[in-house]
Amino acid sequence: MTHMVYLTRRERFNAAHKLWVAEWDEPTNLRTFGGCANPNWHGHNYELFITVRGTPDPVTGFCMDLKILSDLVEEHVINQVDHRNLNLDVPFMKGRQTTAENIVIAFWEQLEGPVSDHGCTLHALKLYETENNIVEYFGGS
Repeated sequence: MTHMVYLTRRERFNAAHKLWVAEWDEPTNLRTFGGCANPNWHGHNYELFITVRGTPDPVTGFCMDLKILSDLVEEHVINQVDHRNLNLDVPFMKGRQTTAENIVIAFWEQLEGPVSDHGCTLHALKLYETENNIVEYFGGS
């Protein structure tokens, strides 16, 4: 019998960003984005939950070694965004509005291939921007 297991790892990072549409005037940006349009940026202490799915190996019992998963997330996401300005410093965020929705989609794009290269499937990403603002993404369009 084959058993499908869902394994989740939590990572944390801190980053600054600003929500702003260059084609809009300041009042429209402030009305639309509120404090997130602060001209001097603002930041969050983010939490990212990465869930992979797979079948446990009959010898190790792992569907994916958590150390490997942690290393992949560190390399492809955390090292790129931690203590950075998401609008200015992160190449894979260039040209994207840095909403939590777009951030989690960009993270998926960074992680999907590396996770599958290690025998698991990326199942879900959950990004806590604040304790009250949470975005989940399950891939696809």
